Parts: sequence; structure tokens; C-alpha cells
Amino acid sequence: MITSIKRVVRSGFIGFWRNAFVSLSAIFVITVTLTVVGGTMLISQLLDVTLTQIQDKVDINVYMHVSASEEAIQELKSSLEKLPDVREVVYTSREDALAQFRDYHKNDELTIRSLEALDDNPLGAALSIRAKETSQYENIATFLEEHRDLESPDAPLIDRINFGQNKEAINKLTKIIDTVERSTYIAMIILISASVLIAFNTIRLAIYTAKEEISVMRLVGASNMFIRGPFVLQGVMYGLLSGVLTLLILYPVVLWLGPSTEAFFGFNIFNYFVSDFAHMFFVLVGSGIVLGVASSTFAVARYLRV
Repeated sequence: MITSIKRVVRSGFIGFWRNAFVSLSAIFVITVTLTVVGGTMLISQLLDVTLTQIQDKVDINVYMHVSASEEAIQELKSSLEKLPDVREVVYTSREDALAQFRDYHKNDELTIRSLEALDDNPLGAALSIRAKETSQYENIATFLEEHRDLESPDAPLIDRINFGQNKEAINKLTKIIDTVERSTYIAMIILISASVLIAFNTIRLAIYTAKEEISVMRLVGASNMFIRGPFVLQGVMYGLLSGVLTLLILYPVVLWLGPSTEAFFGFNIFNYFVSDFAHMFFVLVGSGIVLGVASSTFAVARYLRV
């Protein structure tokens, strides 16, 4: 058994170097695909960090009537927190709203004087609502509008909802997220298909080149594993070398981009690459081997009848 495995491995290496040119073409195409996969992983992480920062700045603010009772506001807050779309609800009391208003306009002497001339606090309490996903703000706004429609005219609670002002920005952000994700997946599917096709044809060409040797092995009674094994091993080599080559390509790229991404996004892509290197290695090398083995298996099953 061990001797047969050694012979299969030796034949696989010989076939790989004998068809060096076509092997390099297969490695090149798989490397391009894996580079896109690796780049997508890095961009996705960078995009997730950026979107998290943007999402933290996007919310729905609900401003209450000055006459709204504390009990009614807390009841609305509890109802919002029970919604599956809501991530966080922050309550700002009338006193805190006044303190924030004073701090924001501390350099505006006219506004401060006008505020001091009033006998009572003109600001109402407010609720700041953050959704789990940007696409969920519409549902939250609908819930608030329905709640306001059911309020009694004698005891109004919600004075104003600022979703209409933020709706356009929220919708644009949601569209950007969806477009980037769809484009990435489409590009990956196209390149993966191209890689499988190229590697498939490479193995087919290797089978055609070695057809006389295969005929001789059949005549002397070689096992199916001994005939098929070298071609499958070549597929493994394509994927393994492509995965390692992809990591070598990505390393200087992220090293160069690291300071720029940290300055612009607050996230160093190189530090992430180093800290998550084991995961990147497993995904890229593993994906390369799977692509190579799948291509060679299909080619052997299609063109090598033994």
C-alpha cells in the first residue's frame, strides 16, 4: 500500500513538471480567484467596521411633548425594546436635553439669554432608537407612527419623529451594503467557475498527453487508484501552490495599505491580516485544494474511463 502511494505521488509530481506550462496556467487562474476571495474577506472586514461606525451614527429620534408624563414615555420605551428589530433605546430626560442644548449653544450668547428668559424648560424628553440592521428602521418608524395615531388628543405623547429626515441617508446606506455584497458574490462565482473550468481543461490535457502511458498501465493491470491518483494529486498541487502564492501576494499589499486604512477608517487591515492569518491560511489554501481536487475529479471521471 505504501509503495503504491509513493508511486502515485511520484507520478503526480512527474506529470506536474512535465506539463509545467499548462500547470502554471491553472495555478495562475486559481491564484487570481483566491486573491479575489482573500481580498473579499479583507474588504468585508473593513466594510463591517465602517458600516458599524456609520450605523452607530444612524438612528431614529423621537421627541416627546413637553406635557408627556414620565410613565407614558417609559412605557413606550419598553414597547420599543421588545421589538425584534431594535438594538438599543436611549432615553434623554427633559433636564438632560436642556443641559445638552446649553452645552451645544454655549458660544451663542443670544440663544442662552433667550433660554434664560423663559420661566420653564421648553424642551421635551426624547428617545434615540438604533436598529440591528439599517433595513429595519422603516418597520420601527411605522410602529411609532401607528402608536402616535392611537394617542389620545387630550394626552399627546409623541411630538415629532425625525425618521423622514434620515430616511434618505438610511436607504442609501442600505443600498450600498446590498450592492457591495451582491457584486462581491457575483464576482466570486464567476471566477470560481473560470478556475474550475481552466483546471478541468488542464487535467484533461494532461490525460491526453499521457494517453499512451495510461494504455500501457491498463495492459499491465495497473489499479484504478494508480492511474487516477496522479491526476488528482496534480489538482491538489494546483490548489496548494495557488493558496500559498495568494498569501504571498496579499501580505505586501495589506502591509502597504495598513497605515492608510487605520488613518481613514480607524482599522488597520495589516494587523487584522496578521492576527487572523491562521483563518486566512485555512480558507485560502483549503479553497484552492478543493477547487483543484474538484476540477481534477471531474476531468478524470469524464475523460479517464478505467
